[in-house]
Amino acid sequence: MRNALQAFMKRPTTWVGMITAIMFQVIFSVIWMTGYNGVTDRIDQLHIAIVNEDQQMGTQVASSLVQRLPFNMNEMAGIDEAKQMLDERELQMVVWIPSDFSQKATAADGTASIQYIINESNPALIKSIMSGAAAQITTEVNKQAIAGGIQTVLGNMQLPAEQAGAAAQGLSERVTSDIQSTNVIKGMNNQMVPMMLVLASYVGAMIMGMNFEQSAMALGGSVSKWNRYAARSILNVAAAVIISLVGSSLLAAFGAQMDQGFLHIWMFQLLFVLTFIFVSQMFIYLFGLSGMLFNIILLSAQLVTSGAIVPRELLSDFYIKLGDILPATYAVEGTMNILFGGPAATSDALALSMVAVAAIAISTLAVAAKRKAVLQHQPKAAIASHKHS
Repeated sequence: MRNALQAFMKRPTTWVGMITAIMFQVIFSVIWMTGYNGVTDRIDQLHIAIVNEDQQMGTQVASSLVQRLPFNMNEMAGIDEAKQMLDERELQMVVWIPSDFSQKATAADGTASIQYIINESNPALIKSIMSGAAAQITTEVNKQAIAGGIQTVLGNMQLPAEQAGAAAQGLSERVTSDIQSTNVIKGMNNQMVPMMLVLASYVGAMIMGMNFEQSAMALGGSVSKWNRYAARSILNVAAAVIISLVGSSLLAAFGAQMDQGFLHIWMFQLLFVLTFIFVSQMFIYLFGLSGMLFNIILLSAQLVTSGAIVPRELLSDFYIKLGDILPATYAVEGTMNILFGGPAATSDALALSMVAVAAIAISTLAVAAKRKAVLQHQPKAAIASHKHS
């Protein structure tokens, strides 16, 4: 046993394994604790638009909400434009005050409602926060704007002040919430699919890249570096096709939502799996197996900044800008659009393609530099004899 333990401890791979496990703890703790710090304090970064079609009490209500609620509030003229921005995730909720709001609120037997539209094709936290905001808005309208407006109307009708106040109090409790959801997500299992795909795809790409590097090292000088690079690139593409087909097929087999169909999600997953492979192997081309440290950092950063778990709007500016250059952000957004509904994933696919091309270019330069470095370190005599031959 003692000899076996000593033999293990003499192997560099043993130390690398232990250090890697420790680094997972360090990296995830640092990035997640700093990335999610202050998330609940940034509620004011969530965007809510108010569309007011009632020119009587609705005007007062809209103005009051913009001034008093702890969100990024603004008024918009048209409901269609607001719905489009909601679909594109530029808004988190639309508050719609219909044109007959005052009429129904002041009617003796009427019930006025404020309509709230939420896009569920978002992290689950968005729906939770916006549902709470809808209740807060309805309460605000009931207690302040509506009661004051109705009391003014009744006062103008020459009713005694006490009767006007009592009537206003009764009517102010009759405004209700009408919450409507677009791109509805059916179940928690579907909600978690974007994060699952990103996590599984990037971890798989990391491990595959590490093993490809070990295979390349085992080949040694028997195969030229450019041939090894070409072979790895072909294997990367072939593996991405198979990996994405297996992933998308399993989603279909388990009945996952696919708003835009199987072919769309397969092709899009193929694109982001390829991008993940090229990005993760880029660090290995640059730093060898030590590049896995950068991949661990990138994995943690992408889980925080992609918007798969927490809305990106709630992150600090640093992590928002970091997410803008990382591929997982576009993988998550495109996957949500394809699975749950939303605009076409064209812009996300373009962003992923640009990241992939940049990673390929850097990897190619790294291979060229290493080849040049090898030639520079060869003995001068060997180089000279090689030239004469």
